Amino acid sequence: MTFNDKVVLVTGGTGSFGKKFTQVMLREFRPKKLIILSRDELKQHEMRQMYDAASMRFFIGDVRDPERLRRAFQDVDIVVHAAALKQVPACEYNPIEAIKTNILGAQNVIVAAIDCGVSKVLALGTDKAVNPINLYGATKLCAEKLFVQSNSYSSHPGTDFSCARYGNVIGSRGSVIPVFEAQRESGKITITDKRMTRFWITLDQGVHFVMRCIEQMEGGEVFVPKIPSMRITDLAKSVAPECEIETIGTRPGEKLHEVLIARDEAHATLEFEDMFIVQPEFPWWGGENWNGGSALPDGFEYTSDKNDRWLSVEELRQMIREG
Repeated sequence: MTFNDKVVLVTGGTGSFGKKFTQVMLREFRPKKLIILSRDELKQHEMRQMYDAASMRFFIGDVRDPERLRRAFQDVDIVVHAAALKQVPACEYNPIEAIKTNILGAQNVIVAAIDCGVSKVLALGTDKAVNPINLYGATKLCAEKLFVQSNSYSSHPGTDFSCARYGNVIGSRGSVIPVFEAQRESGKITITDKRMTRFWITLDQGVHFVMRCIEQMEGGEVFVPKIPSMRITDLAKSVAPECEIETIGTRPGEKLHEVLIARDEAHATLEFEDMFIVQPEFPWWGGENWNGGSALPDGFEYTSDKNDRWLSVEELRQMIREG
């Protein structure tokens, strides 16, 4: 499948992912339409100034509004669902709002896509949805389950739903890197725990991974890229090498290490050269395209502290430069 001559819609399209997705889509493909759906008219105006493309459309709407979604999804071929409340402290303080956007919003996207005959829907996930300890992760876990199981509600051929799950994104809003860069001016930066590790991916890598998933998905998969880890202390050194580091303690809902493949889902997961695919455990799953994958050993888990690939300080600096 190619994106050429397709109508593509991105929810949360004025966010970090949406902007990069738009840049890559217009550079590498020729979509019939590229629709940016988001709530913020100012961000849409600013984004409109960045791109002079006849194929682009800007649609003000909220994933909480099912009627607006049905209007937006008319004649759309592909939906990338990137809209979410994703700041962990904000979700902890505003739990009902997080549920309305991340869970009920996912339900609205699913229903509208089926009703409007959208061909493919790919939802963005997060490592925080695996063994979640905070509300953001819990809402994204629920959203994953909704998107996977929704394939049983969609007639075949009908709408296919899958998810892409990856780690922290370098350059995205909410990343710790801009925080370190701002703190650098004071000569001191703060970290929560020196033992902490995280998975890292660039926006460009994330966008290309999502595009690849859309092209290959059958519906029901959770796609997980193989990406490097980095210790928070090395991250601090790469961004602010001359600064003093102060440890302030973990925040509510914060893990020491993140997980991309849980031990309890490894038995349903196939490994490929550069990614894993978590297969759904439902009778409707076919998975004909994934015969070349390798089964994982008993007890396998893919965690940021036991990764076999680690970023060096210089590699992270290069990733930051490339954005």
